[in-house]
Amino acid sequence: MSAELPLLPEGFIRSSADYILSQQQPDGCIPWFEGHYADPWDHVEAAMGLSIAGEFAAAERAYGWLAGKQLQDGSWWAAYRDGEIDTSSQAGERRESNFVAYVATGVWHHFLIRREQAFLERHWPMVEAALEFVLKLQSPDGEIQWAVDKSGVPMEDALITGCASIFKSLECGINIAAVLGRPKPRWMDARERLGSALRDKPHRFDRTWESKDRFSMDWFYPVLTGAVAGDAAKFRLHKKWGEFVVAGLGCRCVNDEPWVTVAESCELTMALLAAGETGKARTLYRGLHRWQDKDGGYWTGYVYRDRAIWPEEKTTWTVGAMLLAADALAGLTPASRLFTSVSLTGSTSETAQDTERLDQLDQLELTGSQR
Repeated sequence: MSAELPLLPEGFIRSSADYILSQQQPDGCIPWFEGHYADPWDHVEAAMGLSIAGEFAAAERAYGWLAGKQLQDGSWWAAYRDGEIDTSSQAGERRESNFVAYVATGVWHHFLIRREQAFLERHWPMVEAALEFVLKLQSPDGEIQWAVDKSGVPMEDALITGCASIFKSLECGINIAAVLGRPKPRWMDARERLGSALRDKPHRFDRTWESKDRFSMDWFYPVLTGAVAGDAAKFRLHKKWGEFVVAGLGCRCVNDEPWVTVAESCELTMALLAAGETGKARTLYRGLHRWQDKDGGYWTGYVYRDRAIWPEEKTTWTVGAMLLAADALAGLTPASRLFTSVSLTGSTSETAQDTERLDQLDQLELTGSQR
């Protein structure tokens, strides 16, 4: 049945963007939904959705909001409500490394679509400070501590999903630095060590708490972000396919609950594309549009045992993930391959970098434009 459904229903991109716009606050902040808090990672995910839909001014307001909230050390708190730290949430009392790093992914994504170097120049100080903060939390073994507490003390231990996300953010930060002619070889080295930890040092993760391997993101995020590629990526996805994927519905959030979630299903779609599993990606994604409500928002998840939508929330980051997966599948913008391939421009000499940057921009012209 899912194969007969349209990949991108008519009007889906417009209605999805309109939903995110309806939740964005006047200062540019994009909370999960009206009345809830915003966190830096999910705020960026929603902003990327706006960029894909051509809502460039709104996306740039979102990045401007982040620039205005960045702390002196380059970080952000993990939760904001009405422009202030959300002290009612436990998350508001810490700063999470993958949340901080993700701004580099968003800024690079917006540039790939808009091609405005002035945008990169304007936000370079924000990106540089954010990644420098994150890399201070890297251990000699390569993994990156997941957070610091309200006093700035590292909360030692590392998450596979969080570190995989940082791995992609470092790729994006390296590319931004290269385009601006400000190479960061130390970032290259940090990324290589982080990738090595993700592939070869499982003992460096979940050292002080129960393993997070029940979460599907720990399964596919290393593939989604390029830390695991090629045959190894295909093997990794095949190994736990039956554990996490429910045929005709989507991807479970965790392997021990009868709950499929739209955002994880979208991210798995992109991981499948990265691994060359295009048929599976298209089949998985086609079935997700059933969860779109009449206002353009997508319900977060579905408990299939009870045949019930749960929670009764339509998060902006879920809509952002739907748009990112649509772009990856249909090539809607020049940023469509951001999560399905690895492209590094910062590992060559400065002269070669200049040539490679031009080649890269020429190549973007060939991949199609957003309009």
